Amino acid sequence: MQERFLPTLRTARYFTIGLEQAAEVWIVCHGYGQLAARFLERFRPIAEDQRYVVAPEGLSRFYLSETAVERRVGASWMTREDRLHEIDDYVRYLDALHNEVAAGKMKVTALGFSQGTAAVCRWAVLGIGAQIDRLIIWGGEVPPDLDLGDPRAVERLRQTRLTLVYGDRDEFFTAKVVAATEARLREHDIRYELLSYEGGHEIDAATLRKLL
Repeated sequence: MQERFLPTLRTARYFTIGLEQAAEVWIVCHGYGQLAARFLERFRPIAEDQRYVVAPEGLSRFYLSETAVERRVGASWMTREDRLHEIDDYVRYLDALHNEVAAGKMKVTALGFSQGTAAVCRWAVLGIGAQIDRLIIWGGEVPPDLDLGDPRAVERLRQTRLTLVYGDRDEFFTAKVVAATEARLREHDIRYELLSYEGGHEIDAATLRKLL
């Protein structure tokens, strides 16, 4: 048996709120099993004349349950199967999305939630041509496989304003994971801000407003 690969075109879906002409754009990447439209609703309070919010959807969709009467659908950025090609695909996707929605914008913020944190971190480091002014990692970590020993990766992260956001009752991004992420960033002299809130693994509206 031989494993072979064939590059092919793929139609990607994204949703937006706010004015396309706004000077500032937020590109927000959802977590595992979410859909972009529902995720984007969390950001409606910050969409305004000067802020355009864009939610790309992961390229891999699947049914969340086999037993429910109405089988809900979710999306994923990647799995462990053929992961390197999936990473390449979504980095190119986010590059293309940036070119589509962020051209001429004064400020670009990339926010990743849960699984989406790995997506935006890899995009910030591996993407081509996208200038990310602010990188917000919410309820997740800088992916362990992202080589911070690579000077190019470190420089890319240093060029952004990096913010870690976590809830004090987050069952996934626990205090232990937060501490390990902070230690890793400090080891490579990558500056960051830390913002916590009372809550779990969710987008907290009050904390979101604080980020403004």
